[in-house]
Amino acid sequence: MTTIAENTISPALLAATNGNKNKAAGPDSPDVAQDRFLKLLVTQMKNQDPLNPMDNAQVTSQLAQLSTVTGIDKLNTTLEALKGNYQASQSLQAATLIGHGVLLPGSSTTLAEGKALFGIDVTEAADNVTVTVRDGAGKAVHTMDLGRQEIGVVPLGWDGKTDSGATAINGEYTVTVAATRAGEKTAAEALSYGQIGSVSSNAQGVKINVPNIGAFDIAAVRQFM
Repeated sequence: MTTIAENTISPALLAATNGNKNKAAGPDSPDVAQDRFLKLLVTQMKNQDPLNPMDNAQVTSQLAQLSTVTGIDKLNTTLEALKGNYQASQSLQAATLIGHGVLLPGSSTTLAEGKALFGIDVTEAADNVTVTVRDGAGKAVHTMDLGRQEIGVVPLGWDGKTDSGATAINGEYTVTVAATRAGEKTAAEALSYGQIGSVSSNAQGVKINVPNIGAFDIAAVRQFM
């Protein structure tokens, strides 16, 4: 009697179901992958050893694996669609923010017509917080002693007056923050002020564009003004 090896599929059958490997491979759709799997399973069952056939549990296990793979693929497709819808919705919401002032991570501020806006983000409660405005050469021109500050964002303004009482010239300045608690340094950072000029959307998500500062995720905004 001639018998066939258990659960063996000939190379010819595999080549027929897998297609020509010399052709450029492309992503298979779930339907194509499912059809290929079922062909292989049927071929495997036809060529099984009659004296030692596959049991029901083995067949069920393979079908369950196919169902799982197909389900994951469909789930990924659904999530991509939801992501696209969410991004479109976020873009529309962000568009309504154009023209609004925001505080974003950054140390720059612009003095114009005797007014400069900026802020600080205190991420640990501090006994004393000092903010220093420096000119282009890094020289301190104005110091603000804010005293005790709790965790949170603090918007600040500067009228252009230096510590000596003179009027600073219009232009670009930088802001530094020093915060301490019980004599130890605590976390605090400077924030730049700007107005949202436009909104853009790409593969990385929705960005708000703030002139002279840059492009940011909406989540980067520390405070809307």
